Amino acid sequence: MRFDSREPLPNAMRGAVIALGNFDGFHRGHQAVAREAVEWARAEGRPAIIATFDPHPVRHFSPDAPPFRLTTLDQREALFTAAGADAMLVFAFGAELAATTAESFVSDLLVDRLGAGAVVTGEDFTFGKGRGGNVRVLAELGARLGLRARAVGPVTADDEVVSSSRIRDALIAGDCATATRLMTRPFAVRGPVMHGDKLGRTIGFPTANLLMGTYLRPRYGIYAVTARLADGRLLKGAANLGIRPTFDPPKELLEPHFFDFAEDLYGQDIEVEFRHFLRPEWKFDGVEAMMHQIARDCDEARAVLETI
Repeated sequence: MRFDSREPLPNAMRGAVIALGNFDGFHRGHQAVAREAVEWARAEGRPAIIATFDPHPVRHFSPDAPPFRLTTLDQREALFTAAGADAMLVFAFGAELAATTAESFVSDLLVDRLGAGAVVTGEDFTFGKGRGGNVRVLAELGARLGLRARAVGPVTADDEVVSSSRIRDALIAGDCATATRLMTRPFAVRGPVMHGDKLGRTIGFPTANLLMGTYLRPRYGIYAVTARLADGRLLKGAANLGIRPTFDPPKELLEPHFFDFAEDLYGQDIEVEFRHFLRPEWKFDGVEAMMHQIARDCDEARAVLETI
């Protein structure tokens, strides 16, 4: 179930324990906050709700910022459900929410409109106009209004705090292993397969083309990938992410080629998982040289994915 914070929650969801945060990427740190909320809710027989902000506040304050999302709303909803949430709550971040004071956010929104019984955040959570609220303010305001609050400390990996920024940095560097370790799953792009110019088909390597949309752009290049279809099947392949410098005009696409697969995927939603960076994009002198390299890329990707 998905609810909008601009509307009151149904009676069955009032009194819930709400995990509050952006939760983009839903990494190990986010999972710790969610786990605390779910366990607290289960112990008291309350609904467990995981909240998120969409659009991301950065998009409101810096509308020209390059794409940086690690997950879509649909992906977050699936992840929250798998983590034990009874529902996802979406805070639509725009001018109205940006102007809401910390006091009003707690009293008018969390308590009156949403009927929250308790909230769980990370220790670095801030909220309200000008980031006027933090975990201390949340606890103080909540105590006066009957809203209990807990804060979960940071989670570390390799002696560094796990964060969405750290994951983005890893992906921009082509470091899929670090991103996977911090998120507990591969970075994945979900979207409908669109019709392209069908160049791959003419050279024996048909691709399923996806637009990157609001997702962060990992390092351009060739990746070993897996993909999950709507029916649950897992495919293996090699994908080009970039602008295809050999062809004019340049066009940004994610183009996975799946091994031993010949079905029509046009219009279907698939989720492509980035498993391993193989090489940067190259501009080839001709189609034959490109075909030979693609064949080598596919062989290397098969080897990388052999144990998956």
